[in-house]
Amino acid sequence: MQRMAAMRYRRLGDSGIQVSVVSFGSWVTFGDGVDVDAATEMMQTAYDAGVNFFDNAESYAGGESESVMGRAISNLGWPRHSYLVSTKFFWGIHDGVNTKRTLNRKYLMGAIDGSLERFGLDHLDLVYCHRSDPETPIEETVWAMSDIVSSGKAHYWGTSEWSADEIRAAWDIAERHHLHKPRMEQPQYNLLNRHRVEVEYARLYRDIGLGTTVWSPLASGVLTGKYADGVPAGSRAESTPFLDRYLGDPDTMDRVGRFVAIAEEVGCHPAQLALAWTARNENVSTVITGASRMSQLESNLGALEVLAELDEETVDRIERLFPV
Repeated sequence: MQRMAAMRYRRLGDSGIQVSVVSFGSWVTFGDGVDVDAATEMMQTAYDAGVNFFDNAESYAGGESESVMGRAISNLGWPRHSYLVSTKFFWGIHDGVNTKRTLNRKYLMGAIDGSLERFGLDHLDLVYCHRSDPETPIEETVWAMSDIVSSGKAHYWGTSEWSADEIRAAWDIAERHHLHKPRMEQPQYNLLNRHRVEVEYARLYRDIGLGTTVWSPLASGVLTGKYADGVPAGSRAESTPFLDRYLGDPDTMDRVGRFVAIAEEVGCHPAQLALAWTARNENVSTVITGASRMSQLESNLGALEVLAELDEETVDRIERLFPV
């Protein structure tokens, strides 16, 4: 079957902004193997396919990822109204007790200025607290993020990998003080990690209109089946210890093998089927994909056609393999 279909757009939770159901992110690629020329080419290809959201983070490649994406955007000359850019704060890129692994006000107010300078932009569209910070009162963080939005340096703020209780606490503080509320969460979501998005956050979609910009739809490549015969030399798995829990589990790898067989029956690449399954969830605003080369990006965009043709019987077979 042909692997391209019209892009779909969804509202980011109950906000007014719409994001492409497939988006493009720079984690472990931009500034670390993908230079400005390659980034420019891939971003243009994504944009031409209807992608309007480009995800980043202050800590990716120590700030270089933002710089690479910023230079690519400058090269492309797109109208600013036609795309959305994000970044995330927490890990920090400067040594110091107040600048690493924190969400204190001083750090956040400086971090947004540093990101804007690296991007070469006067505002960002989405900004996230990249993790929660148990050492900083949530109220302090909420005020700082709300002030960033009020200043016009960003339009919406949200969280990444926060618990449902932490998100609810932040939302309640913002509601009580008439501040800008957290509008979106960026959690990991894939067939091997379903519980948080499908169960833990379930009430938040209804109660506070939470949007989601999910990452790692391929479980760092595990769901593509490329590790079926072991870890290739030089692959990401060699330097990603957390993948051991999947690669070292015979049951997981057996289920991945059966998933790959379903993709072959459907007539698509396993990555496309995994992406399509993730995007099928109505509570997923957008699925962030990454690529280190053009062929990967083009294959990922082909998931749109798979999504359009994905039937309930196939979904049921997949979900019986990977229960919540």
